Amino acid sequence: MTQDVQSIEDLISSSRGGEVSEDSVEGKFQKKQYDIQIKDMERQTKARAVSLGFSYIDLAGFPISPEALSLIPEERARVLEMICFYYDGAGIRIGIIDPENNAAEEVINKLTQKYHAEVQVYLISKHSIEHVFNLYKSIPKIRIVSRGVEVTQEDLDKFSENFTSFKDLQTEIDKAQISDIVAMIMASAIKSGASDIHIEAEEKVIKVRFRVDGVLHDAADVSSDLWKKIISRMKVLAKVKINVTDKPQDGRLSIITRDERIDIRASFLPTNFGESVVMRLLRSSTVGLNFEDLGIRDKSFQQLKREVERPNGMIITTGPTGSGKTTTLYAILKKLNDSETKIITVEDPIEYQLEGINQSQTSDKYTFAQGLRSIVRQDPDVVMIGEIRDLETAEIAIQAALTGHLVLSTIHTNDAAGTVPRFMSMGAKPYLLAPALNAMIGQRLVRRVCSHCKAVTELTPDEKIRVVEVLNGLPDDEKERIKFTPELTGMNFYKGQGCEACQKIGYKGRIGIYEIMVMNEEIEKLVLTGSVSEYDMRAVAKKYGMISMVQDGLLKAIDGITSVDEVFRVAE
Repeated sequence: MTQDVQSIEDLISSSRGGEVSEDSVEGKFQKKQYDIQIKDMERQTKARAVSLGFSYIDLAGFPISPEALSLIPEERARVLEMICFYYDGAGIRIGIIDPENNAAEEVINKLTQKYHAEVQVYLISKHSIEHVFNLYKSIPKIRIVSRGVEVTQEDLDKFSENFTSFKDLQTEIDKAQISDIVAMIMASAIKSGASDIHIEAEEKVIKVRFRVDGVLHDAADVSSDLWKKIISRMKVLAKVKINVTDKPQDGRLSIITRDERIDIRASFLPTNFGESVVMRLLRSSTVGLNFEDLGIRDKSFQQLKREVERPNGMIITTGPTGSGKTTTLYAILKKLNDSETKIITVEDPIEYQLEGINQSQTSDKYTFAQGLRSIVRQDPDVVMIGEIRDLETAEIAIQAALTGHLVLSTIHTNDAAGTVPRFMSMGAKPYLLAPALNAMIGQRLVRRVCSHCKAVTELTPDEKIRVVEVLNGLPDDEKERIKFTPELTGMNFYKGQGCEACQKIGYKGRIGIYEIMVMNEEIEKLVLTGSVSEYDMRAVAKKYGMISMVQDGLLKAIDGITSVDEVFRVAE
């Protein structure tokens, strides 16, 4: 610590220890002397800031919101001698005593990634930071991070006690005050494990629905008379304009519970009978999935593991929105993330923060192509692109894969076989694409049968015909492993009966079903022809033993993980 900072600390401590009354002549003199010395020390701090090339601020009397202070916990702030004194959702301002503190620099980098905000650093005096430390006492321990309106942990606790499932929400809403309805909806959604809250204005009622394990369920109806008040509260929470009702708006808020932080993306859309609101709940706890826990089986797992461990090339995940592509990519990144590997991502948006990985987010002025072009100049080992959706991004990704980088990305096709034709339709050059591709992953998410109420079920005649047809197409070694017969002898299939644990649904949780297509000499020759269809790709992959998504799903159904009708609902 420098000499001037030490003297400020001594001055503060000495001023607190005096016994002289402030009303006495001596007390007034000491106070005047103290004020002069503080001003002198602030001048020294300002001069030091100028010499180091930093901005300076005196925080004594500066209005600091609890939302800003809470970005850096008090204990951490005291150890690093740094505080956050301003946050408006887009910008963060940090006050610091020692700008050369490496640990403080690490915190600043994490704040940039976590809140996707521009961070400015200011040099402050010891007097300023001591003033700010006293403000920590005013921060509620757990709250929703938003200006103006708060939903506290106590609110969530109060209402969640009344919910055994989201189906209890209607009963509680019918007897609730208007000010409690929003908190009730959020508490019920969190307790139910919902990924999305849909609130839709209809002609006579407002429909509340929760997406649980990928499927929408009706949760409650709200009187249309209350809608304006409810949506106004939601808009304040999401920090969007209350008076704008004729065009779409997007906002964000965060709930910090005792167990986790839940980031919420809110979308407001004008419809015939009023605005529709969809809130996506992004739980930090869901990103901890390991590569080994994705649910990829046996030979497919070993093939993908080998491709992931290669130093260069492209690994592409495919599937519709909500099929788990991001989770798969994050699990791969987590496997690759170590001190010897530099990983950079460009995403739209950043859904989860990953420690040790440099994440960037696209905007109107920062496209996937621009981000990727900048990333390759940062000397990364692994690059993750949220989505390849145009030729420019595709060409840069292919070049990166051919020049010593492992590139991970997603593309919108129905299955792995559609990856190459999709690249071709964008205009990618076959002679570059063929050597660049390592593996293509097709995937969907199926619901797990509830383990508490799982029971053996009989297949319908139609289901049995379809199951036999699909399983008969398995590679010979896989048919031998499961002892397949056209009569399905010895095979049991399961279904959930519905219980309190699964909210009477019969399913709880989800798992991926996959098909892994890896490049080989025959597929590469096919790509080089420049005219390849999904059918051609699928035929060659099947020849080399690829297990399709629906086959993988039925193998999981035989193992009692999911049900036959769930597999056919998702994969066919």
